[in-house]
Amino acid sequence: MMQILDAIAEPHGQPEATYRALDRLVDRTIGARLFTLMEVDHARDVAWRSYSSMPDAYPPFGEKPRLRNRWSETVEVRHETFVANSIEEIAEVFGDHARIKALGCASCLNLPVVIRGRLRGTLNCLHVAGHYTPERVKASKSLAPAGALAFLMAESIRNQGGLHG
Repeated sequence: MMQILDAIAEPHGQPEATYRALDRLVDRTIGARLFTLMEVDHARDVAWRSYSSMPDAYPPFGEKPRLRNRWSETVEVRHETFVANSIEEIAEVFGDHARIKALGCASCLNLPVVIRGRLRGTLNCLHVAGHYTPERVKASKSLAPAGALAFLMAESIRNQGGLHG
């Protein structure tokens, strides 16, 4: 968590400096071949990607309609972590499963970040099949405060007119 606090203190290159520090923290804590941050725009009923560790495959600011399926019930309604440990499970809820598979990934963990009772966004992690064990899922809970700080920083920058999205 200290790396996140140090990154937030950086006066320049924000929020990317904080996003990169969060990416490193996620990788050290639970591992991720691909890490993205999705933010929710409730008013427009969309989610958009504010960070990607693989911007060529999943560019920042990519936008998509919010899901209405088992994933949304888990993450948006119950505010619980969604885990799928096979490409077949991923295909049940995500239309981009072929792209995920092409990147060599076949498991995902989506950690909801809830602020003031409302889903603010998710920390999305992809890895090889079976990677997100119960131990890693439990460890992922420790990442929510750092995710909240990153989302709040980005929001404050947007409110000052310094960031798209």
